[in-house]
Amino acid sequence: MKSFWPLLLVAVIFLIPDLAWAQDISAVTVKTNPDGTQEYSVTLQILAIMTALTFIPAMVIMMTSFTRIIVVLAILRQAIGLQQSPSNQVLIGISLFLSFFIMTPVFNEINQNALQPYMNESITSMEALDRAEAPMKAFMLSQTRLTDLETFLDISGTENVTAPEQVPLSVLIPSFITSELKTAFQIGFMLFIPFLIIDLVVASVLMAMGMMMLSPMIVSLPFKLMLFVLVDGWNLTMSTLAGSFGM
Repeated sequence: MKSFWPLLLVAVIFLIPDLAWAQDISAVTVKTNPDGTQEYSVTLQILAIMTALTFIPAMVIMMTSFTRIIVVLAILRQAIGLQQSPSNQVLIGISLFLSFFIMTPVFNEINQNALQPYMNESITSMEALDRAEAPMKAFMLSQTRLTDLETFLDISGTENVTAPEQVPLSVLIPSFITSELKTAFQIGFMLFIPFLIIDLVVASVLMAMGMMMLSPMIVSLPFKLMLFVLVDGWNLTMSTLAGSFGM
C-alpha cells in the first residue's frame, strides 16, 4: 500500500500538463468603447493585477504615512536606549495599523468614488484608476513641502506645471518621501531632547562621584523609562504622529 502513493504522485505530475492543455483558454481580447477608450479582457486584467501586487509593499511604505511613523518610532527607541525592545516586528506592526488609522479617510474616498463604481460596472478600469489617484495625490500634496516639489521638478525637467495638482506621480512620490523623512527627523529630534538631558545629568553625577567605570547608560535607562511612563509617552507619541497629518 505504501508503494501506491509514489506511483499516484508521479501519475498526477504527468497528467497536470495534459489537463491544462485540455482546458479552453480564451485569447486575449480588447474591447473598444463608444468614446474611443479600450477595455482589456479579464485575463489580461488579472495578469496586470497580479503584477501590481508586487508593488503593494513599496506603495504602503512610500505613499502613505508609514515612513514617518516607523522612522519616529525607531528614533524614540534609540533615544530611550533600548536596543531590541520593542522589537522591529512590534514597531512595524504599530506603524502599519497606525497608518491604516490615519489613511482611513483616503481609503474610504477611494472605495466610494473608484472601487464601488468599478465593481458595479458603472465606470471603466481606467476611470477607476484616475478616481483612485486623486485622493492619494491630495494626501501626498498636503504633506509635501513646496521646496521639495520644486527641487524634483527642476531635476526631472518637467514643464508646464502651474499648480501642485498638475505634478505627475513620478515627481510627487520622491518629493513626498523627502518631506516625510525631514518631518520624521524633526519630530524625532524633539523626542530625543528630554532623554539626552537625563543622560547628561546622570553622566555628570557619576563623574562627580568618581564612578567613571560605571556606564551612564545603565544608570539612566530606568530613569528614562520612568519618565516615559509617567508622562504617558506612548499616548503622546501616537497622538503627535496622528496630529502631524492634520487629524
